[in-house]
Amino acid sequence: MLLLTKLIAGAALLPIVMMLALLNDGADRILHARMQRRTGPPLLQTYYDVLKLLCKETIVPRRAVAWVFNGAPWASLTVTLMLFLYLPMGALPPILGTEGDVILVLYLLAASAVCLVAGGYASGSPYASVGASREMVLMMSYEFPLSMVVCTLAWYALRTGMPGEPFSLETFVATPLWGVVGLNGLLGLGSLFLVLLAVVPAEVGKAPMDIPEAKTEILEGLIVEYSGRNLALIKIVFALRQLAMCALVVNLFLPWSLGGALGVSGLSLFALDFLAFWVKVFAVQVLGVTLVRTAFGRIKIWQASWFYWVPVGGLSLAGMLLMTLDILKAA
Repeated sequence: MLLLTKLIAGAALLPIVMMLALLNDGADRILHARMQRRTGPPLLQTYYDVLKLLCKETIVPRRAVAWVFNGAPWASLTVTLMLFLYLPMGALPPILGTEGDVILVLYLLAASAVCLVAGGYASGSPYASVGASREMVLMMSYEFPLSMVVCTLAWYALRTGMPGEPFSLETFVATPLWGVVGLNGLLGLGSLFLVLLAVVPAEVGKAPMDIPEAKTEILEGLIVEYSGRNLALIKIVFALRQLAMCALVVNLFLPWSLGGALGVSGLSLFALDFLAFWVKVFAVQVLGVTLVRTAFGRIKIWQASWFYWVPVGGLSLAGMLLMTLDILKAA
């Protein structure tokens, strides 16, 4: 019975998430255009683009490894959709929440990108191969600070005796860290928050970290040979990854319950917190994606690698040290 309930909940949630991802992408495009003093596309333009691509012919390059080339978008979409089964959404617990789900979320994010890299290499295009190589370099660069953030938060939760499993997202949703840490911890937590925001553009493939696609350099790079249904699936994957990464930021750093603050209970609490959760996700998207890609132009791959290994990696280490000092001072 419990398994059936989870299957029904997952089947209901995933279409909603896909619609929200495409809607948020359309809002991002409008805000980006308005910041540049342009009108921008309609809010539903991303829906129109995906529907049009679904109706077009899917072309497989002659030199491609067809089963990998065609399978990569489906595998990436499946893995990305699985992410949302492990994410708490306001007062609603994750459908498949378990111990260590933060690690699983990071793994699924990486697996989604690796699937697209495999598809790029399998296309047989030199442009796609260059884009795939850039994606791998970028992943190896930002995974270090991203892992540092998660491991530091989990270690802090373990050492301070926070209720719940330290690598579970529900632990951080139930007990926001901002109210637990001292002064040193507050500075460290702020540093880790900035690190995670810095990782978001690279994780979702937006400027200034859209180096693997780089339209003006390698003609869409990683996805240059994709068309029709396959390209539509990849567009959905990009929108979903953006939504999932912003949702992860909210769960780790901005998990406050609006319904709890207003004294709401019952079904109203779940509904209000569910809506407030997605509002916070969109706010993080505006702050971490839209503003950044409007303010900065695309950088080179070696600059991106240096950025994540040195300044962002150093900031993550500083955050870890500050959180450690907070624990030692409390002891």
